Amino acid sequence: MASRTGSTHSARPRCAAADGAGIVVLDHTGVDAEHAPVPALLGLGAVQQQLVQAGRRADVSLVVVADDARDSHAVAALIGFGADAVCPRLAFETVADLADDDDSSDIAAPEAQERLRSAIEGGVRKILSKLGICTIDGYRDARAFEVLGLGADVVERCLAGAPNVVGGLDLVQVGAMVLTQHAEAWPADGSTPTLASPGWVRVRIGGDPHANDKPVVAALNELTGTTPTARGSEPPSAAARLTAAAHLLQRAIAGDDEELYRRFAQLVDDRPPLALVDQLEALPAEAPVPIDEVESAESIARRFSTGAMSHGALSKEAHETLAAAMNLLGARSNCGEGGEDPQRFRTRGRGRDDRNSSIKQVASGRFGVTPEYLAVADEIQIKMAQGSKPGEGGQLPGHKVTREIAALRHTQPGVGLISPPPHHDIYSIEDLAQLVYDLKQVIAAEVSVKLVAGAGVGTIAAGCVKALADTVHISGANGGTGASPLSSIKHAGMPWELGLADAQQALVAAGLRDRVTLRVDGGFATGRHIVTAALLGADEFSFGTAAMIAEGCIMLRACHRDTCTPGIATQRPHLRANFAGTPEGVAAYLLFVAHDVRRRLAALGARSVQEVIGRVDLLRQRTFGNPAVDSVDLAPLLRAPTPADAPRHFVAHDSIQRPRDRLGDELLAEAFRPIWDGDHPTIRRTVANTDRALGAALSGALALEFGARTPPGTATIELDGVAGQSFGAFAGPGVRFVLRGPANDYVGKGLAGATIAIRPDAATVVAPEPPVLAGNTCLYGATGGRLFVAGAVGERFAVRNSGADAVVEAAGDHCCEYMTVGTVVILGTVGTNLGAGMTGGEVLVWDGDASHLAARINRDLVEPVRPDRDARDRARWLVEEHVAITGSARAAALLHAWDDREDDLWQVLPRDEAERRAASAAVRLGVA
Repeated sequence: MASRTGSTHSARPRCAAADGAGIVVLDHTGVDAEHAPVPALLGLGAVQQQLVQAGRRADVSLVVVADDARDSHAVAALIGFGADAVCPRLAFETVADLADDDDSSDIAAPEAQERLRSAIEGGVRKILSKLGICTIDGYRDARAFEVLGLGADVVERCLAGAPNVVGGLDLVQVGAMVLTQHAEAWPADGSTPTLASPGWVRVRIGGDPHANDKPVVAALNELTGTTPTARGSEPPSAAARLTAAAHLLQRAIAGDDEELYRRFAQLVDDRPPLALVDQLEALPAEAPVPIDEVESAESIARRFSTGAMSHGALSKEAHETLAAAMNLLGARSNCGEGGEDPQRFRTRGRGRDDRNSSIKQVASGRFGVTPEYLAVADEIQIKMAQGSKPGEGGQLPGHKVTREIAALRHTQPGVGLISPPPHHDIYSIEDLAQLVYDLKQVIAAEVSVKLVAGAGVGTIAAGCVKALADTVHISGANGGTGASPLSSIKHAGMPWELGLADAQQALVAAGLRDRVTLRVDGGFATGRHIVTAALLGADEFSFGTAAMIAEGCIMLRACHRDTCTPGIATQRPHLRANFAGTPEGVAAYLLFVAHDVRRRLAALGARSVQEVIGRVDLLRQRTFGNPAVDSVDLAPLLRAPTPADAPRHFVAHDSIQRPRDRLGDELLAEAFRPIWDGDHPTIRRTVANTDRALGAALSGALALEFGARTPPGTATIELDGVAGQSFGAFAGPGVRFVLRGPANDYVGKGLAGATIAIRPDAATVVAPEPPVLAGNTCLYGATGGRLFVAGAVGERFAVRNSGADAVVEAAGDHCCEYMTVGTVVILGTVGTNLGAGMTGGEVLVWDGDASHLAARINRDLVEPVRPDRDARDRARWLVEEHVAITGSARAAALLHAWDDREDDLWQVLPRDEAERRAASAAVRLGVA
């Protein structure tokens, strides 16, 4: 039995459920000139709440037929607040009409609707995957959303349980907006309506205002000399551009008044309220001070950095220009998670030619993370989340993964890339603390953690500081990364103002604020943004979109398509040739921002940025006379942290933030010089599980000296005992570890050329099943080297392996996920979900039962095939090495019976590669 309830009439789902209805349909049917639709999400939420309160929710299914659901976010929201099924009716009807009206297309209406359905379903599944949720049942009514811009009465009645910090429109105001839109669709004079296209993603003439609209972009392009050349005119020569940029930088350094910057800043600062920062204004603390008494623009600019935009998302020219610009200022550029060309590392300290990014990002994808990459960093940033598209990581479409980008990321050309979820090796705050520790063993650099603004981020920030992070970076929802699909840069993340205020208050309350630098990003463009962020608690400030505009971006919003005409966010050579940006132009723009900050500090009566950090008492909410805007309550952001006398800004790092492993430092001291001299020492030690990240310090020192090259000598380090977490992490060439005894999690994390062998000690029982000799998440993000384990390993083995070879005698679930390069040989049982997301490399498994193996692999991307002769030879050679270095009796017996057991060997390959080989074999057979 079903009951249908129109959105324009009084809904009585409680009665329908009581009367025995099994399905309640909430439908937008009935909308006409006299009846306006209730927003589907609010109507559903109210019904959901009523059914739950009546104890009837389990008796019925809720189906929503919504005309205002047009994308995956809308459908996900409806499911997330209780819908069992959703029909985006108007969207389906629209694509059907478009298909029928397009005579040039052979796509029929049913196919167009199926494509829309498939796209929305894929988007919803992607949203679930971000949260680690596998089933709709686990997501339905989970309310995994935050509310922005709606009042408490709306949330309480329709969206109960969702965080709502600043409030907003009440039910009456929402109703007024609905009626206004309805009046546009049903004109009172009965004429045919002309509906506006307000421009949700792209700017539309006469549509909704955008922060980076054409006048703003044009003004900043003009300031930095990157205005696109008019069609048919001759572009300025490279020499002319450099000369102009150099003069601009000289004026900026001198503090000369720059009318072009003032015009740009006025456009930004006087815009309609588009963000929370626009609703805040600063009040003087004291009488104004002479600007000559305020700290210099150069000093202020050293607090600046660029956002984490990768080489891959950006072109080589654009990426290196940003790095060079920040190095000119003594500030920091962030390379993003795409790795970096090693040739750039060697430009450190070369003035204008310094193209090395001082912040190296380590994200869950581990793209290009090698010991050398880490060793040349001034700061290493762990990306837990990203504001513009939280949970997705470094998503890069396949058409931007050229051979150059694939080489930097240790992957396959043409294959789309996305970081696996962070939980693979950061499942808890303890795992994060371990990664912080590992990185600090490799090199004595600062370590930052990037978080996304959202409810409760302050608690997470406090945990990061307790995990010994030096900097916490709060990322706002604004912007993209030069590769984001349009569906990923909307409805993701919260305003930086909310996250910064929450982090500031939590860190002060926990007594941790004085030992951590608090950095923030989120659409910063002018000095007003910087001063407001400082007053809310930020020590440092990161620029993303504005920095790209300063080097020539014209906001085409086609980053994901690889069609960026100015050559910023593209890998196409003919488009990259258009790039007109200069390091001097970007540096000059940021210096003008710093001068703007100076003027504002002087007006506030402050002589430095440090004086105003955390002074929320100097902020107040602006009013605009617009009820929709003024309904937002920013009082939670302006609440003074407690205790009142606690520091509100960074003071100094604590000594515990510089942890060292005693045994690791001893190995560095004993082995480095012999390796340098070309000797081959053998060092014997006893190891305990308190010895963590063993070998990272030695490999970091070797990488700083020799880069990725093999050093003259090799040290063999023989260990007895139980190795602690991250044994052999980031170990590079010149080191060989032999451990007699078990090891904990993360063995060979980031392995980059070393050899690690783990064999049982004398007390270990090796039969009938192989002993477990290594924990979970071993070989994560490896880029080279070899790992031999004469026993079993835990779950998530060789996730994101991009170059290492390994032999193990059994493995747990999720083995070789997201693998791109390398060979993994498993001489026994393997758990479920083998090869999920695997796009390259190979897995060779001994399994006499093909159906047994087939049930354990992820068939979406990989296939089991019979190995060819070359693959069998590779497997045998690796097993021989395994026996030689570990003495494995199990592997030795396999070699002895090789000819009889060879048919039990299966090769697991990415499906594309398996199909290519099958097609090639079929051709050869046909020719024969």
